[in-house]
Amino acid sequence: MRGPETFLAGVICSTVLAAQVPGAQIEPPRFLSGVSVVEVYASVTDADGAPVVGLNSLDFEVFEDGRQQTVSVFSADDMPLTVALGVDRSFSMAGVPLQLASRAAVSFLRGLRPSDRSLVVSIGTEADILAPLAVAREAQVRAVETLDAWGTTALLDATVTALDRLDAEPGRQALVVFSDGVDRYSRATAVDVLRRARHGNALVYLITIGRSRPPLMVELAAVTGGRSFLVKDVRGLSSALATILAELRSQYLLGFVPDRGVGPGAAEWRSIRVKLVGARSAGARVRARDGYVAR
Repeated sequence: MRGPETFLAGVICSTVLAAQVPGAQIEPPRFLSGVSVVEVYASVTDADGAPVVGLNSLDFEVFEDGRQQTVSVFSADDMPLTVALGVDRSFSMAGVPLQLASRAAVSFLRGLRPSDRSLVVSIGTEADILAPLAVAREAQVRAVETLDAWGTTALLDATVTALDRLDAEPGRQALVVFSDGVDRYSRATAVDVLRRARHGNALVYLITIGRSRPPLMVELAAVTGGRSFLVKDVRGLSSALATILAELRSQYLLGFVPDRGVGPGAAEWRSIRVKLVGARSAGARVRARDGYVAR
């Protein structure tokens, strides 16, 4: 949820959108005490998994706890992005696998726009911020290129560490993690990670290298509006990362002011469902986070 400045932007955006739709009626803004705009980032893909571009606000419907909401903020433009890249450096990745994975991670970092911000998290026995946001992109690249194999796969701990670091950042956030196996010896539990992801704003993308995806990875991607991938070997990692980059460049921002407020000091979970409507909805799939904590 965002503050009053975001609400003002939503009022302006709503007026502009209505002016672009023939016959549209511009309603006066409704100010709800203690409530600000809820921002939802949606990804739309076709039957082949490719991003669907060129949609407008009338192509979407948003529901909170089953109640349809008025979309007052909409954007399909290039939106600022802060992304955390989690790189598995565990002993099982030693040698050629880690070399190929490092190259794929470097390609992903260099594929980001200059305006995007990034950080790198190494996944081993400990979850370490290998290259923080303040480090220049090329310095992050060098940090990835010099990674050596170490430790087990504390995947859940790394996920929580990255989400915690992203939480304070404004605008659109994404966590991209790749690992060759299930979690080993994390202190965080599956329940901890799901709760942390649902209380944050980051879209989570998870790539598993192996024969099967752990169910938690699938669920974690789904509840945040991200995506999970299964690749048979490290060579498939480059393709998956390229797909994620393409999707991050073509997302939609939908904002709404909830039609009911929250009592003073209260906090409650509210579900979100984004639906695609209109002629272009056939065969397309929309993904967005499944809810938020209203305060």
